[in-house]
Amino acid sequence: MGRDLYIVAALVVLNLVSFVLMALDKKRAKKDRWRISEKTLFISAALFGALGAMMGMYMLHHKTRKWYFRVFIPLLFVIQLGITVFLMIHQV
Repeated sequence: MGRDLYIVAALVVLNLVSFVLMALDKKRAKKDRWRISEKTLFISAALFGALGAMMGMYMLHHKTRKWYFRVFIPLLFVIQLGITVFLMIHQV
């Protein structure tokens, strides 16, 4: 059970980082300031932070007009969920 706790803690941190990046980018967009690149937002989502990015998108109404965010962030989440469940079940 200890290993699973570390996995969950890491996932929470990674998703929190993605959410915060979305929130910072939204705040900067409103103030017409320097923005966080879409590449950085996608990288944070790809590094097992897709749930946080997706929550940031829909809770903050940010990047929801961009089709590639609407398609690929949820797709990344489904892939990451599958990988996580597989690893936890099979104790790899």
